[in-house]
Amino acid sequence: MKDRLRQVLSLRRKRRLSGSGLAEAAVLVPIFDKAGDYYLLFTRRSQLVAYHKGQVSFPGGARSEADVSLKDTALRESWEEIGLRARDVEVVGELDDTPTTTSNFSISPFVAFVPYPYEFTINRAEIDEVFGVPISFLLSGVGRREESYIFGDQSVVGYVYEYEGRIIWGATARIVQQFLDVWQQASGIQQ
Repeated sequence: MKDRLRQVLSLRRKRRLSGSGLAEAAVLVPIFDKAGDYYLLFTRRSQLVAYHKGQVSFPGGARSEADVSLKDTALRESWEEIGLRARDVEVVGELDDTPTTTSNFSISPFVAFVPYPYEFTINRAEIDEVFGVPISFLLSGVGRREESYIFGDQSVVGYVYEYEGRIIWGATARIVQQFLDVWQQASGIQQ
């Protein structure tokens, strides 16, 4: 699956939001294989962070001046937040930049495979929890609903996912939906 996903991602033209006036940020969209089932790895942010307190997100954050690239941002932030070492991450491609509606960030998502099991070191100042959600669950539509909201001067329809009492919404849910579209394309490629 890794090679097929890499192929589909390499054939996409990434939509970039650079020059949009939004602050740059990046996240990893980590995938792991647990007993033959693929999962996405999420975090729940602490109440101590400046933005998106208590929300479910992917590991990542704002670009630092020291970051050479947004990929470096995603890797650095993943290390700082959950102790995920860059050498243990295999980035296979990028998704489209995704804006936040309340904090004025442009998030650049990097799809990556990570080992499982993994001994995470959670930075409690930033993260309360690390958990996985089966990709099959996200694809099933169970626990998914649509919600409308206003972004700028447009009405936008987005998905909200609920898994074991955790709510995935906003920019993270938009990244999930984009990922699922790519995952389904990769799943349809014959070996």
